Amino acid sequence: MWPWLEKIASACWDRVRRFAPTRRDEDGGSGSGSGADADDLLLWSRDLGRHAAGDFSFAVVQANEVLEDHSQVETGAAATFVGVYDGHGGAEASRFISNHLSAHLVRLAQESGTVSENVVRSAFSATEEGFLSLVRRTHLIKPSISAIGSCCLVGVIWRKTLYLANLGDSRAVVGCLVGSNKIVAEQLTRDHNASVEEVRQELRSLHPDDSQIVVLKNGVWRIKGIIQVSRSIGDAYLKKQEFALDPSITRFHLSEPLRRPVLTSEPSISTRPICPQDSFVIFASDGLWEHLTNQQAVEIVHNNPREGIARRLIKAALKEAARKREMRYNDITKLEKGVRRFFHDDITVVVVFIDHGLLQEGNASAPELSVRGFVESGGSSSFSGLNSIS
Repeated sequence: MWPWLEKIASACWDRVRRFAPTRRDEDGGSGSGSGADADDLLLWSRDLGRHAAGDFSFAVVQANEVLEDHSQVETGAAATFVGVYDGHGGAEASRFISNHLSAHLVRLAQESGTVSENVVRSAFSATEEGFLSLVRRTHLIKPSISAIGSCCLVGVIWRKTLYLANLGDSRAVVGCLVGSNKIVAEQLTRDHNASVEEVRQELRSLHPDDSQIVVLKNGVWRIKGIIQVSRSIGDAYLKKQEFALDPSITRFHLSEPLRRPVLTSEPSISTRPICPQDSFVIFASDGLWEHLTNQQAVEIVHNNPREGIARRLIKAALKEAARKREMRYNDITKLEKGVRRFFHDDITVVVVFIDHGLLQEGNASAPELSVRGFVESGGSSSFSGLNSIS
């Protein structure tokens, strides 16, 4: 690889420090508005940080007994990586993704000399293979790991382009300015959830001989009557017969042996040039979108200060969850983790603002580049050392 490419890549991607831990037991109070919320001890945030092309705001609220969401934001002088990993059945899969996906992306981009849809797809594939290898090594000791999985939403901003990849029903939504001051929501990702008619049709076409591939159970569409998402990392028992669970585990019981995978780890991937009207992108797990529409979310972001905006979005979702149960917001904040899962899910939100004057062109010179930092929730990261991207 040419030396000038190595210099540019190193400047673009190397990280130097953590902006702010986002777990309460790791929080050191660093940064603007970092830490637990005064009104809700299960909600904590990094209210405002800097990325390669603007500001970002991060927040997460816990509902499960063990937080199953993991996430990360990493940024160099000319590139930003966002990952939201919404686990289910446990936190092992989302934690594994947080610890490995960005490292695979770095390695593959280094080998190919660029960031591309193929690089992102291969990084997802390597992460899936790695987690299934972990399941293979441990499922006899811990059978339940075969039923642990995670949705996976990733965004990479590089050279005025947004690369998006998604498994499951986390969602990325861009707020676009129209006219003088009107904001319009545009959904950038597709929900892989059996509640979507298109997904049910896709599953039926892939499994024409299986009348139970999607089942309406207690008013909710589920694949094999068990799970709502059709794409994920993990959920090994729904992908390979070797990971079949004991029938005594009724929650994950299949009526017949698995003949072929019913879930896939193939992500939906898109590449979007960043347009002048793109103001910000919201990356969030489905817990947010269960209570707020895309348009409601972008209007909240547009009409309020940047600092603390991710926390504000989560609070808006919690207020709506309370309203649906004829409760007050304060009533929900008093509930313990575990109990709160009956009212809302774990929710992770990252809002990435785009300041177009800071976006780097593809021919940015290495001496002009410097490193910013990153923030992450749950797990270490390896989004560094990418020193051979052209």
